[in-house]
Amino acid sequence: MASLLQEIVSVYPTLMPPTLTGHASNRVCNALALLQCVASHNETRGLFLSAHIPLFLYPFLNTTSKTRPFEYLRLTSLGVIGALVKQNDNSEVINFLLSTEIIPLCLRIMETGSELSKTVAIFIVQKILLDDMGLTYICQTYERFYAVGTVLSNMVSQLVEQQSIRLLKHVIRCYLRLSDNPRAREALRQCLPEPLRDRSFEGVLKDDGTTKR
Repeated sequence: MASLLQEIVSVYPTLMPPTLTGHASNRVCNALALLQCVASHNETRGLFLSAHIPLFLYPFLNTTSKTRPFEYLRLTSLGVIGALVKQNDNSEVINFLLSTEIIPLCLRIMETGSELSKTVAIFIVQKILLDDMGLTYICQTYERFYAVGTVLSNMVSQLVEQQSIRLLKHVIRCYLRLSDNPRAREALRQCLPEPLRDRSFEGVLKDDGTTKR
């Protein structure tokens, strides 16, 4: 594990200014792929969290360069976090993530990342919302709800043009889960994006009766 972490921290100096090469990105992503296996396994996940390993990935998620090495690095880092939240019994994971900056990091990627990165980032936010503790956390203050709601609304506006069914489904599921909170449900009556109220997505959802409802 120590050698994997050493591989990760060795590229920190190339993040700002952004000088990460494709070769260095590939090396780190190979290390991240091994960490994803650790994060996915029931017997090692708790130790993975106890060692605060996800925090070592946050500098990668905090980058904004659009070059391929950085995009690959962000996507692979998101994959590790995605592997953590993918498990059904993940309250320990959600509790840990809520104590970190993962939500703001994911929200920024949801707005500015590639379609694939956006998809993994919103999947992570969706899994956090699906946990009762996560839903309560996000709806606890106006600022948190507004931050999530604003990014979801911006994504809806983008999706009117892009029509990505996969991303749209995640957005709709996030809104549906937010509506399970009484205060959030009341707020959504006023701020639910118009394209979700009218027929903007009728064509892309025509074969998906469940999401369309």
